Amino acid sequence: MKIKSAVLRESGAPTPYAESRPIKIETLELDSPQRGEVLVQIKAASLCHSDLSVMDGSRPRSLPMALGHEAAGIVAKVGEGVTDLAEGDHVVCVFVPSCGQCIPCQEGRPALCESGAESNTAGTLLSGGRRLHTETENVNHHVGVSAFSEYTVVSRHSLIKVEKDIPFEKLALFGCAVITGVGAVINTANIKLGSTVAVVGLGGVGLSALIGAIAAGASKVVAIDINDSKLQLAKELGATHTFNSKDPDAVHSIREQTSGGLDYVFETAGAVSAMEVAYQITKRGGTTITTGLPHPEHHFSFPYLTLTAEERTLKGSYVGSCVPNRDIPRFIDLFKQGRLPVDRLHGETISLEDINEGFDKLAKGESLRIIIKM
Repeated sequence: MKIKSAVLRESGAPTPYAESRPIKIETLELDSPQRGEVLVQIKAASLCHSDLSVMDGSRPRSLPMALGHEAAGIVAKVGEGVTDLAEGDHVVCVFVPSCGQCIPCQEGRPALCESGAESNTAGTLLSGGRRLHTETENVNHHVGVSAFSEYTVVSRHSLIKVEKDIPFEKLALFGCAVITGVGAVINTANIKLGSTVAVVGLGGVGLSALIGAIAAGASKVVAIDINDSKLQLAKELGATHTFNSKDPDAVHSIREQTSGGLDYVFETAGAVSAMEVAYQITKRGGTTITTGLPHPEHHFSFPYLTLTAEERTLKGSYVGSCVPNRDIPRFIDLFKQGRLPVDRLHGETISLEDINEGFDKLAKGESLRIIIKM
C-alpha cells in the first residue's frame, strides 16, 4: 500500500528546520506484515528528542529513515503467527522490541534486548527485514516503529494492547516519555516514600519523572530547567522547589535549600552540563540517574573520590528499566485514577506537514510534548 511518511535523508541540517526542511513528506510503498508482524494505522505520534537527535546527527542512524517512535494507533492487519492481537485493537508502540530469548530478556530486562538493539541500530524490524521502500531503494525504520506515517508495519513485540477509553493523543505519550520518566523513578531508582528528588530538564521525560516522583510519595521534589514556563508548570504539578539553571548560583542555592542535596537526582536532558548539575546536587550517599541520550563522543567526568568517600551511586536508565507489558497498563491505570496527570504533558497538536516547524520548537525547548494527529 502507498502511505505518506516523514523521511529524513540527511542529518545535520542547519536550523531553523522550517527553512532547511530536513524532513520530507514522501509517498512510500509499505509492504504487508510478514510472520510475527502487524500493520498499524497511526492515530497520534509525539515529537521526541530521540527523533531530533537523529536529525541533528548526535545519534547516528542509517539513512534514509522514516522517523517517529512515540505513538499509538489501531491494528489494521496481523501477519501470520500473531494470535493475541486483532483488527481494531488499540495499541501503544514501544521503541525497543524484545526477543524474549537473549540473556537480558530472560533476566526480565527487555529494554536491554540484544536483538532489539541490533535491529534498531541497523534500521530494520526485529526480524531483520524492511517493509518501507520507494521504487528504487529501501527506507530504514526508526527503532522498529517509524510512527510519523499514516500506517506502519512493526514487530508484534513492538506493541502493547491497551483499552479503548483513552484518546490517542494521550496514549502516545505512554510509549516513550511516560515509561522512560516514570519508569526511571519507579523501576530504576525504586524511590522510597519520603525520599527527596530533583529532576534536571523538564521535557516530556523530565516532567514524567516529576509526576512519577510525586505519585511515589517523594517528600521534596525539585524541578530544574532553563525555561520559566516549564518551571511554572512543574509548580502546578506539585514541585516543591523550582530553579532556573541559567542562574550561576543555582547549584549552591539548591544544596543550601535541601540541606546538602537530594536523595535521587534525575538528569533527563541528555547534556553534559545538565549531568554535571545533577551530580553536584546529589547528596552524600545519594543516587544520580540519567535517562539522557547524548552524542556518543560526549564524556562526563566527576571527582572519582566522591564515588567511594561519599558512597555515591551513578546509574543509567533506558526505557525506564520497564517491562512494557507490565508497566504501560499500570501507568495508564494510575493516569485514569488521576495520580499521573499525563495529559498535562501535551502541549500542542500539529499536522504531519508541519513537522519541521514542530522540531524547531522542540529544539528550542519552547513547547511541551507536540503531538501529530493523523
